[in-house]
Amino acid sequence: MTFSAKRWREDFPILRPSAKGRWVYLDSAATTQKPEAVLRAVDDYYRRYNANVHRGVYRIAAEATERYEEARQRVARFIGGDPRGLIFTRNTSEAINLVAYAWGLDNLKEGDAILVTAAEHHSNLVPWQLVAKRTGARLRVIPLDEEGHLDLSQLPELLEGVKMVALGHASNVLGTVNPVEEVIRAAHEKGALVLLDAAQSVPRMPVDVKALDCDFLAFSGHKMLAPMGIGVLWGKPEILEKMAPFLGGGEMIGRVEWEGSTWREIPWKFEAGTPNVGGAIGLLAAVDYLEKVGMAAIARREEELGQLMARRLRELPGVVVYGPRGQRTGIVAFNVEGVHPHDVSQILDEEGVAIRAGHHCCQPLHRLLQAGSSCRASVYLYNDEEDVDRLVAAVQKVREVFRVPG
Repeated sequence: MTFSAKRWREDFPILRPSAKGRWVYLDSAATTQKPEAVLRAVDDYYRRYNANVHRGVYRIAAEATERYEEARQRVARFIGGDPRGLIFTRNTSEAINLVAYAWGLDNLKEGDAILVTAAEHHSNLVPWQLVAKRTGARLRVIPLDEEGHLDLSQLPELLEGVKMVALGHASNVLGTVNPVEEVIRAAHEKGALVLLDAAQSVPRMPVDVKALDCDFLAFSGHKMLAPMGIGVLWGKPEILEKMAPFLGGGEMIGRVEWEGSTWREIPWKFEAGTPNVGGAIGLLAAVDYLEKVGMAAIARREEELGQLMARRLRELPGVVVYGPRGQRTGIVAFNVEGVHPHDVSQILDEEGVAIRAGHHCCQPLHRLLQAGSSCRASVYLYNDEEDVDRLVAAVQKVREVFRVPG
């Protein structure tokens, strides 16, 4: 079946044409727009059954609790995981910090190593730096080849003494999809655990934690049509059960005495305080919507548009495109020679095209690319070839304004 971005775009109020015509949103790697189904679900919660969960026996509190726990079950099914291992957080960053502190502080020591990649988002790098400093562990880095793929030629040596491998499933800059199955198998053979930063994979391709056999997986709702402020950490229940809580407070306790406390069973042991109930309900609606579209169809469409964007931009003289020429997601980072990315972004905005400009929370990677920052265009299920045409035409306008040679 032909993928109809126009059909899906009609569900997104913010993307509907205005008196100025249709604008093009190409920043979905940062956050996606929200369809009517998600907006209605969140609005319905706040209008009709707004109450705290797990604590009240009155009608709307019971309904809120039922929907919140339904969200847990459905999101777990969406990634093929045991619901007992699904913890709601604020975002991917909080999910990774939860593992870094609740697991890392108790399991890492001097002489141990944490293995990351050269393309990591700061959220999957800085928490491990902080914990390494407190435990005496050290970080090692998997390098990249010239196209941005992981160079795994030295992986067995890099894994010696490693207790945790923390890597992105898909790069938020290069658009590469990492061979995480190979890394996970090799890590487990060495006795190491693996955390996948799936912020850029769960929203745009089928992901099954059982098939991958990862130990932890983290992602954010706002990158997959859900509201901001809701994220997920999934972990193998047998590992989570051995971990201490990350945050203390209400709801995560079993019994509290002056001398000490006991904890609830997983996953609630890790959900202290009032949760983002509306966000979880919005994430439930987003998962329903994505399953209606089809994750395999989204993945195919993203790769098609990502390849098209990269190819068309490479055809423009003076434009440098980063990342692989082969398989990629719908994320394309580029630069126009001699023009600051912020200036590129501003002119594109004047042409009705919204992209990202900056280091995208990947400063070490940009130093490897010999670029202080870059422009980033990223598509989602509501984008099509016309949007790519608009992007390329707008970049051509940048070349004209700044008189880029060629």
